[in-house]
Amino acid sequence: MGTEFNQLFDEWAHTYDSFVAGKDDQYKEVFAHYDTILDDVVTKSSGTVLEFGVGTGNLTNKMLDAGYRVYGIEPSKEMRAIAKQKLPKEVSVADGDFLNFEVPEQIDTIVSTYAFHHLTDEEKRIAVEKYSQLLNKGGKIVFADTIFVDREAYDKTIQEAIAQGYNNLANDLKSEYYTLIPIMQSIFEDNGFHVTFSRYNHFVWIMEAAKN
Repeated sequence: MGTEFNQLFDEWAHTYDSFVAGKDDQYKEVFAHYDTILDDVVTKSSGTVLEFGVGTGNLTNKMLDAGYRVYGIEPSKEMRAIAKQKLPKEVSVADGDFLNFEVPEQIDTIVSTYAFHHLTDEEKRIAVEKYSQLLNKGGKIVFADTIFVDREAYDKTIQEAIAQGYNNLANDLKSEYYTLIPIMQSIFEDNGFHVTFSRYNHFVWIMEAAKN
């Protein structure tokens, strides 16, 4: 359920914001247009928002600036600590993950950035089924994450990372659960969503899924 990566994110927490700022060459393209990606997730959202994988609170802050009420879920203890330092005291950032969480009121939009790949494809399916039951008609899931058009594109990206000497990136791509657009489309549609995919850099797409 993604919690197997908690130790990694506890260790990464204090340097994460430097990565999203493009200061690590291996991950520069992964985080290309980072602010635009977050801004567009905000624009596509509405109402009361549930955010998975709050991290250091970057998307949360943008949601709050836009006037949304946000409930945050973050499994990493160190990430939660940094987020709570950066966010207003009244903002809730609870321990939990994509499959284990509690929300105190009706949710209109579920958002996440750079995190859904911590779930296997089967766990992704279970999660979206759960969200379908949580959202009313017209409710949305807006996720920005690394996904690939097909297996060939995934394999080629790993080969290119190795050729550039980006071994950390290559190992990341091989060890986490990056999925394919046809798989995600099937998962959303099977659970009553209409979904569109918009590409923002070589790695990241925004998946906007509205409940039918």
